[in-house]
Amino acid sequence: MKTFEGNIHSKLPNTGTSIFAVMSGMAKEYNAVNLSQGFPDFPISPELIDRVHYYMKAGFNQYAPMPGVPELRKAISKMFKQNHGASYHPDSDINITSGATQGLFTAISAFINQGDEAIIFEPAYDSYAPAVIVNGGIVRHCELHYPDYSINWSEVKKLINQHTRIIIINSPQNPTGSVLTELDLKELEHLLKGTDIVVISDEVYEHLIFDGLQHQSVCRFPDLAKRSLLIGSFGKTFHATGWKTGFVLGPENLIKEYRKVHQFVVFAVNTPIQMALSEFLKDRKNYKGLGKFFQQKRDFFVNAVKKSRFKVITSYGTYFQLLNYSNISKKPEMEFAEELVKKHGIAAVPISAFYHDKQDNKTLRFCFAKEESTLTNAAEILCKI
Repeated sequence: MKTFEGNIHSKLPNTGTSIFAVMSGMAKEYNAVNLSQGFPDFPISPELIDRVHYYMKAGFNQYAPMPGVPELRKAISKMFKQNHGASYHPDSDINITSGATQGLFTAISAFINQGDEAIIFEPAYDSYAPAVIVNGGIVRHCELHYPDYSINWSEVKKLINQHTRIIIINSPQNPTGSVLTELDLKELEHLLKGTDIVVISDEVYEHLIFDGLQHQSVCRFPDLAKRSLLIGSFGKTFHATGWKTGFVLGPENLIKEYRKVHQFVVFAVNTPIQMALSEFLKDRKNYKGLGKFFQQKRDFFVNAVKKSRFKVITSYGTYFQLLNYSNISKKPEMEFAEELVKKHGIAAVPISAFYHDKQDNKTLRFCFAKEESTLTNAAEILCKI
């Protein structure tokens, strides 16, 4: 194919390929143990697969309603009432999405206009900033404090001005595994009183939280809930990332604006999967034990690397574990991550990729959503370095 000879005015001139695709590509090329991209290597529930098959055979194979099938929206409404005491009406307050990334992009697109500002906490999941920029917005970065990745709310206050349109929060946080506390949410709630700022709360790992901690959802705080869009993911909850099915919750006036954009981005989401999920959610045991399940994997991996020269930074949620390698090398994170793949046969993600200025703390992210055999193999490699 001949190339276009005209000038291309890129909307994202400084954006390249996602770090996840880069490291997974390297892992495949060098046949390395891949703990870089966040996906499980174990099977999902056979019962859930059977339910999808059932609804396919039953003829649920055409477009779903734009907001999502009513059965799934009702099941989500019930789940949030049971888990958080929050009331989201199935018709007006809930929309099904083609994965969390689409939900996030659409939410940002719905509320960011040219020149509007968005506050993002770094290190940040890599889809946030590009979605703001491609919509003509300006990103204001607020740094999480290393090594516990906590928020200094006085620093956030300094970033807020008349142009601030959204604040994006993420808990449990990818890539760090840190979680927001009740005090954090109350600080944010207080900070935003009297403003028109919308909160976009990425809560895709809400069920993957450890050490007896309670997930502090925005829906638990009335003054936050009324200004927030909450993003969730069934891919993370049910180990089915390839199904790309998630949801967004919010008050009717925010969801109304969200749907104006959603209908032209994806319109509708996979019908038989929605129907299957609506049934699967009725039994709370299908998601209530996830914290314990993944904490066992976290503990298994951490114990397996104890004899290594890597320093463990505690993960309180998600299925990611940070390891600091400052006792091993002074090389930049990307260079060291490449060395791990090429010389040692293990792939991780450099945390510097999640900072706009590529801040380097000699820290890598490893995914522990793997079979114990995979984690054992990975730990043996790490302990030899």
